[in-house]
Amino acid sequence: MKGLRIGLLVLGLAASFGCRAGTTTGAAFAPAQPRPPAPAPATTLDGAWMGTIHAGGASLRLVLKIKPAPGGWTATADSIDQHAADIPVDSVTLEGDKLKLVLSKVNGRYEARLAGDKLIGTFTQYGVSLPLDLEKTAHPPVVTLRPQTPKRPLPYDEIDVSVENRSAGVTLACTLTEPRAKGPFGAVVLATGSGPQNRDEALMGHRPFLILSDAITRRGVAVLRCDDRGVGKSTGVFTKATTFDFADDTLAEVAALRGRLEIDPAHVGVLGHSEGGAVATIAASKSKGVAFIVLLAGTALPGDQILDLQRGLLEQSSGMTAPEIAASKANWDKAFAIINAETDDSVATRRLRALYEGLPAATRAQLEQAGGFDTQVKEVLSPWFRTFLALDPRTFLARVKVPVLAINGARDWQVPPSANLPEMKKALAHDHDVTVQEMPGLNHLFQTAKTGAPSEYAEIDETMSPAVLTMVSDWIVLHAK
Repeated sequence: MKGLRIGLLVLGLAASFGCRAGTTTGAAFAPAQPRPPAPAPATTLDGAWMGTIHAGGASLRLVLKIKPAPGGWTATADSIDQHAADIPVDSVTLEGDKLKLVLSKVNGRYEARLAGDKLIGTFTQYGVSLPLDLEKTAHPPVVTLRPQTPKRPLPYDEIDVSVENRSAGVTLACTLTEPRAKGPFGAVVLATGSGPQNRDEALMGHRPFLILSDAITRRGVAVLRCDDRGVGKSTGVFTKATTFDFADDTLAEVAALRGRLEIDPAHVGVLGHSEGGAVATIAASKSKGVAFIVLLAGTALPGDQILDLQRGLLEQSSGMTAPEIAASKANWDKAFAIINAETDDSVATRRLRALYEGLPAATRAQLEQAGGFDTQVKEVLSPWFRTFLALDPRTFLARVKVPVLAINGARDWQVPPSANLPEMKKALAHDHDVTVQEMPGLNHLFQTAKTGAPSEYAEIDETMSPAVLTMVSDWIVLHAK
């Protein structure tokens, strides 16, 4: 898990925090089994290749669909058990019997040896490498849509929109949905959670922002949802952006809506999920153009405290003892202190390296399996992580003077409500129109869940609880008029 980014890995292989004290991101996996002798090479890659990735107790079926193309090959991937179809493969390289595929959308790669009708290889994502053997099949399973995904034709208009954030030199590619009625309409901008997200906030076959926009637009309110900068059809570089940059993008989207004739400029709000809640809060604190905000699993605690809470829940579920969990927290607190104190990456790296070398050999071995020190330090010294670690949303919540709806799921492991919602209420105590509510039985994605563990996200067909969709739509309709 990378901060709040657990749900953003389309193939879901970067598992939870380590299973022993002192680990960073990544989990220990079973060692690879010896490879069987390979049969004779196949004559072509053309066709469907299927295999199963075993990670952290989960089994995920993957299908590669490879076709000939001028000068080489082209491919897409399906993650069957996560309902994700046609994941783009950027490049397919075959040299002799050595195959290499790059899937930048999920930060993954696949390297294999072609042996008859089998590919014997390894899939790597976010520094985690796992065995993955594929076998040619004439009858690959078909990815099924999640049941709540809207089916066309739709009873409202969908408009392609480009939004310019001129100060950042970024063009955001968006979809605006509008009722088929006479305006002007109230409107809401959707702000995604952390990690590179498209306009639907798509993950594991779920498209929560598409479902939210559908529910809200059907109630007579326009909705704008956009690909993050550097994602999909939006320009810019995602990896150089911070939460404050995303708030600026959101304000550009609000301004674009307020400039449209069919939109009521006095009733444009922002709905944010997870980190998007902080984005919405910052935007509302900076601009009078934001008329209301909705915070779905939005954070009220500083990033380092959120990470401690996340990690503790995951470590407890993995069977770690209380002393092991305490030791893990102590090591992470030391790392966070270094990151906050040292603005020079080279100095911070040296100090983090010394901390890493002082960990037990077994812990370092686990970290090496999850990508090693270099992978971890690149993540924690990124502009986004540095900002997230130090950002205290309460500073900006205290400046908000517009209506607020804040909801957390009672089984949310990523933004635990027992610690988060009391701080949310305190920070918003000055505001005149605030609703803060914990929803029983729901996880971080607002699915009806058994435990709330991130491993359940892909297993649950429900994308978002109908009760949440109704509550959010009712509240927005009331405040967008």
